[in-house]
Amino acid sequence: MSNSVPSSFKALVARQSDGIVLAPEPVDESFLPTHADRSGVVTIAVEYSSVNFKDALAITPKGGVVREYPIIPGIDIAGTVVDSTSSDFTVGQSVVAHGYDIGTAQHGGYSEFARVPEDWVVPLTALSTRDAAAIGTAGFTAALSVSALLDRGITPSDGPVLVTGASGGVGTVSVDLLAGAGFEVHASTGKKEAAALLTSLGASTVMGRIPEDPDAQPRPLGRAEWAAGVDCVGGTTLAHLLSTTRYGGAVAASGLTGGTRLPTTVLPFILRGIALLGIDSVQLSIERRRAIWQLLESDMRPRHLAALTTEIPVTDVQFALDKIREGQITGRTVVSVAGRF
Repeated sequence: MSNSVPSSFKALVARQSDGIVLAPEPVDESFLPTHADRSGVVTIAVEYSSVNFKDALAITPKGGVVREYPIIPGIDIAGTVVDSTSSDFTVGQSVVAHGYDIGTAQHGGYSEFARVPEDWVVPLTALSTRDAAAIGTAGFTAALSVSALLDRGITPSDGPVLVTGASGGVGTVSVDLLAGAGFEVHASTGKKEAAALLTSLGASTVMGRIPEDPDAQPRPLGRAEWAAGVDCVGGTTLAHLLSTTRYGGAVAASGLTGGTRLPTTVLPFILRGIALLGIDSVQLSIERRRAIWQLLESDMRPRHLAALTTEIPVTDVQFALDKIREGQITGRTVVSVAGRF
């Protein structure tokens, strides 16, 4: 038993009965995973987490992301190392951890303490733990998306880039990063009230959802408008974006709020050479994960992180998760954990 973890601490625990109930509980170290099969384990005093759509699914009956209850949700963990059996991490070091099984198959960030294998942990050198949580899984996914487009060879001179679902966590950070990289950014959102924020982040044009008629059958090929796209929605929105991307363009896709079905044809791929780039932040290797975080701490650091971030105490998480499930959250929501139960 670690002397750094108190005999009792607080966590938000989701338990399944008739439905799924999320409530604060006193827990002890036995609640934390041991990871006895791993060579190095890091125990973290959690300072911040965040609100993500996946966290909302974790407390949704048949949400499909949690293997077994009870679970402490919170797919993002940012805090300070209080105990480590890893030679790579020392007590007092600031770190962030996300992806893998965090918040879905093992306890996550809505807790005063968390324990994860060393190869799930990213050291922080230039970002505060609050800013790391503000970026979190959503901002990291945005950085992966932008990096994928750059790696594909897309440049600002190629033309405008469209971001769909632009008012959400991935979308707002994508707009900020793309504009910071010199791209002409067009932002698509169903929230008219988000236009001012998106403009302040660097969007040159803010438009409504695409396609305008969500029930319309997407055309196999539409008028070519975009050099590339970052899609946070999926479904007919992604199909429309693919059909309206210019020859040789690319779309980085990471979302499914618009559905998992993709009603398109092979024509955008074989007639325009469009690349559909799948973006996954869950099982990405720790080497690639740490490299992206190094970019987020330097050349790809979001310019307007404070403007797109709201902070709440951990006791308000249930309300925030209900709102994100209903599509009523704009930007990123940081969850303050330390001393807030």
